[in-house]
Amino acid sequence: MSDHQSPPCVVVGIDGSRLALDAALWAIDEAVSRDIPLRLVYAIDPDEATGPDNQAAAHDLATAEIAVRHAFIAVESTDKPVKIEVEILQGRPVKILREASRGAAMLCMGASGLRHSGRGCVGSTASALAIRAHCPVAIVQPATATRSGWIVAEVNQSPSSDVALRRALEEARLRQAPLRVLTRWQARYTDIHDSRAVAAGNRLAKSRLNRRLAGWRKRHPDLDVEAVAVHGNSLNYVAANAESIQLIVIAHDCAQGIGELIGPVGCGTLGNGNCSVLICEPQNVK
Repeated sequence: MSDHQSPPCVVVGIDGSRLALDAALWAIDEAVSRDIPLRLVYAIDPDEATGPDNQAAAHDLATAEIAVRHAFIAVESTDKPVKIEVEILQGRPVKILREASRGAAMLCMGASGLRHSGRGCVGSTASALAIRAHCPVAIVQPATATRSGWIVAEVNQSPSSDVALRRALEEARLRQAPLRVLTRWQARYTDIHDSRAVAAGNRLAKSRLNRRLAGWRKRHPDLDVEAVAVHGNSLNYVAANAESIQLIVIAHDCAQGIGELIGPVGCGTLGNGNCSVLICEPQNVK
């Protein structure tokens, strides 16, 4: 087996759905900013094959070619200076896209495909790759490519939070968007209802976060960066501000946060606000 690795690119999973087109359009700026190709990848799933004979195989290939052609034309019509590559491969989408993520700068896909079209819900392919891909994963909600709004980064005390914060700063600069850096804290007693105690806890957590952000603000004085502290569940903040958020950036090892955002609990929250999610690169994926 060859150890040759393809040059870096931004990979987009294409399946013929409208959300896949949105993901391709969203990914253009990611590729242009890095001066690398945008690679459109379609996986012909054997579990979805229309039949075992050559005629059925030709039909499945034609379906793939049509889907990729539509995405290619949509990207090309933006007139942005991006090189477009196309791959049509045989195999299960999760396996194909996970392999394509090796060495990729980013993997982008629609929140759901043709088989999972519920508003705001994240399909099984996107959910699996959010955890298993070798690179950052963007799960794109409808019309995010043309939407303005905040970039929100959730951080904690782990080293990977610095990766999430750096990614969020890059996205804020790329998309010329305000950045909201969110930290959540939990009272020692989980049934706390004292509004004054919660307010005091928020002030303390926000003060700590502002000290952490001081260096980043100094390096990026042109950015609108605001610290936000919330008690308990960060989904409450996302739900309250969903219409103002275009992208949420989260560390790969923040399993609870990922589960909340892309699982059943976050389904309505993301869908109602059309918030996309960027899960940062894993530290140790084999």
